[in-house]
Amino acid sequence: MTTHPPRPAQLDSPMLPKIFKYVGKAQVWLYRRTNGRIGGKWRIGAGFRKPVPTLLLEHRGRKSGITYTTPLLYLADGADTVIVASQGGLPKHPQWYHNLRAHPDTRIQVGPRRYPVRATVADPAQRARLWPLLLDTYADFATYQAWTEREIPVVILTPLTES
Repeated sequence: MTTHPPRPAQLDSPMLPKIFKYVGKAQVWLYRRTNGRIGGKWRIGAGFRKPVPTLLLEHRGRKSGITYTTPLLYLADGADTVIVASQGGLPKHPQWYHNLRAHPDTRIQVGPRRYPVRATVADPAQRARLWPLLLDTYADFATYQAWTEREIPVVILTPLTES
């Protein structure tokens, strides 16, 4: 069993969400303008040695109805795309996760390709199969899981045919 260091206290700084918000907006802007050539690989943490592919997830606010775009790490699983609601091991699920639960039909952009998907939360058997693949993609997910009491959800994005 691997032991993980405790969650660093500085990760709970009230400044971090503000910083992440602006860095995320900059990444979305660059990703869209370069079709993912810039912003399409995560190179932080475990991604420094093994860069992780990044997509743009559109999600509609469950209360506001506003469409947001969030850059996220992903794993390709056949025709499906798999994302993780880790939020760096914080105790609560990210807003995009709650938004997808309320509005599961949305769009993603992977590189230059933007297409509709339906989001479903992986059931226990799917999660058991996908979690080791996700850890192989980005080892820090294991640390994030160790930092929180909640089970980090795995979300499967299944392509929809456009009508």
